[in-house]
Amino acid sequence: MFDHSSFDAHEGVHLFHDAASGLKAIIAIHSTALGPAAGGCRMWNYTTGEAMLRDALRLSQGMSYKNAMADIPLGGGKAVIWGDAKTDKSPDLFRAFGRAVESLRGKYITAEDVGIGVADMQIVREETAHVAGLDEGAAASGDPSPITALGIYLGIRETSKRAFGTDDLTGRTIAVQGVGSVGGHVCEHLAKAGANLVITDIDQAALSDISARTGARIVQPDDIYDVEADIFSPNALGAIINEQTLERFRVKAIAGGANNQLVVPEMGELLRRRGILYAPDYVINGGGIINVCAEISGTYSRDWVDGKVKALMTTLGQVLDTALENDEPTNLVAGRIARQRIGRTD
Repeated sequence: MFDHSSFDAHEGVHLFHDAASGLKAIIAIHSTALGPAAGGCRMWNYTTGEAMLRDALRLSQGMSYKNAMADIPLGGGKAVIWGDAKTDKSPDLFRAFGRAVESLRGKYITAEDVGIGVADMQIVREETAHVAGLDEGAAASGDPSPITALGIYLGIRETSKRAFGTDDLTGRTIAVQGVGSVGGHVCEHLAKAGANLVITDIDQAALSDISARTGARIVQPDDIYDVEADIFSPNALGAIINEQTLERFRVKAIAGGANNQLVVPEMGELLRRRGILYAPDYVINGGGIINVCAEISGTYSRDWVDGKVKALMTTLGQVLDTALENDEPTNLVAGRIARQRIGRTD
């Protein structure tokens, strides 16, 4: 564990197994320097335990950076459950996961992520109070996806301003990878702003729905990397900027909500050399955790959320400007700021 390439001095990495329900879960806590660790729970059918562990560690670190850049009083953590979200869910499994969260005594607060919905979190809530993203309760905020998508849309405009000299998206071609709970909302914002969309997803029903509502052109999943567009917006899973895809991008900017888009940090420099402006994922996609933070505070305020999202876009703009002025990769600039905020200067 301590030699793992993605360990990065995590405060705690907790493995949970419940034979009766079939739960196999990891809760990774990267940092609690700014407050209790908060981050969603992802359910995914991993190929190996090593792949599961790596995902948990990288996502947890990303949440530390995301929460720091959003300037909210939360640390970074993440939970992953090994299983097929379409076939392996059960009330017993989520109750077991709730007991796992409860055992950490408030050091970690969970919420929805890929494969997990509000209904699942309601079951988790039966076993622990350390859960957010609910649609019931005094400060309930519900599904954070719409706020995440709003932030991504605004972040695309900030990125466009630096890449093209204007944030007007009228006539811009944007290739969107993933049109699920976040990506679908992003597409709606972009279409209303006058952008031309090219979309892909493995969910054919979601593709058809978004295409019908936005006029988007549909391409096969692997073809999205070859689309000639102004901006590529990844809103599915991570590691999609890698050695294989790098040479295929035909865009001037990459800005989307997927976590851990760079397969390795060095990809940020390679994007810079190719003249592709990259919006660091954990900055542009911070709207959802801001929404969750408002719920955790116990007094949810949409005005506060909107103000924080607006401030986050200012931060994104500062990251992009600094990177362009100093000829640095944007992920390096953002990472430096985030680590300073959580007290890590190594």
